[in-house]
Amino acid sequence: MFDLPAMRAGLADKYDLAPSPTLAAEMSAEYARMARVVTPADWAIHAPYVRAINQLKAERGAVILGHNYMTPEIYHGISDFVGDSLQLAIEATRTDADVIVQCGVHFMAETSKILSPDKTVLMPDMEAGCSLAESITAEGIAQMRAKYPGAPVVSYVNTTAEVKAASDICCTSSNAARIVAALPEHTIIMTPDQYLAQNVAAQVPQKNVVWWEGSCIVHEQYSARDLRDFREWNPGTRLIAHPECPPDVVAEADFSGSTSGIIDYVTREKPEKALLITECSMASNIADALPEVDFVGPCNMCPYMKKITLEKVLYALDTMTGQVEVDPTVAQRARLAVQRMIDLSRQLGV
Repeated sequence: MFDLPAMRAGLADKYDLAPSPTLAAEMSAEYARMARVVTPADWAIHAPYVRAINQLKAERGAVILGHNYMTPEIYHGISDFVGDSLQLAIEATRTDADVIVQCGVHFMAETSKILSPDKTVLMPDMEAGCSLAESITAEGIAQMRAKYPGAPVVSYVNTTAEVKAASDICCTSSNAARIVAALPEHTIIMTPDQYLAQNVAAQVPQKNVVWWEGSCIVHEQYSARDLRDFREWNPGTRLIAHPECPPDVVAEADFSGSTSGIIDYVTREKPEKALLITECSMASNIADALPEVDFVGPCNMCPYMKKITLEKVLYALDTMTGQVEVDPTVAQRARLAVQRMIDLSRQLGV
C-alpha cells in the first residue's frame, strides 16, 4: 500500500508542485485539450505535475500509455499514446522508448511487458487491479477445459498473464465475435466476461458459446430499466453501451461497441446528446474533440483506474519504482495467445 505522506514529502523536496495560476496560463495549449471538463482552478493544481512529468519523461526516455478510462489531466496532459488496452500494448511494441509508464490497470502493464519484454514497464500503483481480470485463474481455465473437452479457450485481453498463457487465443471486445466465428470448433469457451460472451453468442448463433461467470464491476451495474428510464426522461439522447454490459442493456441501447468503436461511432454520428453506458472518463476524454455533442450522465466510475494519479506517475518516473515483471515461461505462452489474436484479426481484416 502506498505511503502517501512519504511519497508527497519526497516529491516536494525535488519539485515545485504548488498550485500555480501563472503556470496554468502558460500551459494554455495543454489546457485547451480538456477545458470542457477540467475547471481553471483544477488546472492550476494539475499544471505543475503535468510540467514535471513531461520534463522527466523526456529525461528518462519514457513514454506514457493512457487508457481511455484515465482522468482528463492524465489522458490529455501527459499521455503519448491513448486507447484501449490492446491498442496501448501494440503501441508499446512500436516505440523506441526504453521506459513505458502504464496509466491503466495491472493486467495492461503485464500485456505491455509480455509484448515488449526488453523494455522497462512501470505501474504507478500496483494495487490498480481489475475485478474482471481477477475473476479467473489458470485453474479456472482448466476447469472449463475439463467440462468442455476439445473446446478452444478464447480469453479476453482483460486478463492476467497467467490466464492468457493458459488460453488458446485472446480477443478484444471489438474483435471477439469475428474471432469466435472464425474458429473451426463448434463449442467455444470464452473467459472471463460472461456478458461479453453472451453478447458474442447472440452475434454468432452458429457457435455454441459457453462462458466463465466473471464480470466488470463498472458495466454489470447498468440495467435495461436504467436505459428505458433515461430514454423517457431525456428523449432524443443516443444511448451507447459497451459489450461488457448485460445483454438486455446492449439490446436496449442504440449502439454497442468497444471503447474504440464507441469513439468512432460518436465521431461519425455526432449526436446532439449521448449517454455512454461505460466508465465515466471516456466521455470526459472525448468531449473536447466533439464540442457539438452533449455528453450526459449518469455513469459508473472504475475505482481501480482512479488509483492512477499524476503524483503517482511522477513518483514512479522519479524513483523508477513499480517495475512490472512477468515470468519468462508464462510470458512466452501468453505472447503466443495474443499473437494468434493479432494474426487472425489481420487475416479477417479487423
